[in-house]
Amino acid sequence: MSSQLRIENMLDKIIYLNKSFNFKPNVEAPKAMLKAYPIYSESPLKLISFDKGNHVFVKDETERMNIGSFKATGGIYAVAQLISRKWYSMYGKALRPGDFHTPSVKKFASNITFVCASAGNHGLAVAAGANIFGAKAIIYLSNSVPNSFALRLENYGAEVVYSGGTYEQSCQTAIEYSKCSDDVLLADSAWIGYVDPPMLIMEGYTIIAEELREKFEYNNNWPTHVFVQAGVGGLAGSLTHMIRMNWKKQPKIIVIEPEAAPCLLESAKSSTPVAVTGPLSNMGRLDCKEPSLIALNILAKSDVEYLTVSDGEAMSAAQKLAENEVHTTPSGAAGFAGLIKYNPPINAQPLVIITEGVLL
Repeated sequence: MSSQLRIENMLDKIIYLNKSFNFKPNVEAPKAMLKAYPIYSESPLKLISFDKGNHVFVKDETERMNIGSFKATGGIYAVAQLISRKWYSMYGKALRPGDFHTPSVKKFASNITFVCASAGNHGLAVAAGANIFGAKAIIYLSNSVPNSFALRLENYGAEVVYSGGTYEQSCQTAIEYSKCSDDVLLADSAWIGYVDPPMLIMEGYTIIAEELREKFEYNNNWPTHVFVQAGVGGLAGSLTHMIRMNWKKQPKIIVIEPEAAPCLLESAKSSTPVAVTGPLSNMGRLDCKEPSLIALNILAKSDVEYLTVSDGEAMSAAQKLAENEVHTTPSGAAGFAGLIKYNPPINAQPLVIITEGVLL
């Protein structure tokens, strides 16, 4: 398989996407919601040395909102928004961020159960959001997800169900369960007929790009390259959308996937959604074989490049980051692995996103 592919003018060739997949986020909404809670704080932007004196900007999500992953910004925000929408349909008025702590809203939320499948971090975000706002959560995990994730989910009050040997199989179980119940499916991927909840999750992720934009705008020191890893593509799509929409200086954007799960790359090559097959990867949170249609729609019109990295390259990148006191997993280090493999010019100012902390 080719490790790198530049995709140009794909939008004209993609016929399976329609206006329902257009991503039009309002970054002020997650900013207002998340900043209303003490759990929120801006994740740090660091500058570290990575090769012969070269430096890289590192957006460190390893301690985000006590969950230790960028997913917190999306899952918690989406839970709040879906509770608010149910409240509006019942009472005809919108909830403000401070309203969620009131006894009446807590009681209302206690009758709502959110259901999702997860490779780990999305489930933690949904479970945390449900816990914060007084709702319930049922999280489906594949048999490959470590027990440590299940314990953390249970600490947030979630019910954990192991189902299937892959993320896709646990997703299907969660979908089938939600069809037979009144519970709210909150998946982080989109498909035909299921768009709005994952768009809310991706809207939450926009706060990451906005934190970066504000920092670079203030210092007038912009990155030349952005390396962002992808599973189904939620973070890559959200970050790419915001960069192309409102960053003053435009970088090259390189989307990094595991060699074992290049669903975005193969979809781009085929100009149609592709479900890939392959072995399990040590980049477990990126080991997703089917892409989000929202992410595909964004990336198709955003002039991005794709690069795959091996399990060994991701592990080596995590070790190099640990030498710089940034502790993460192969999944969290995949963007950094992509940077090392891509080898940008000596005068480049690359940016990578460290998406999660070390699993405990």
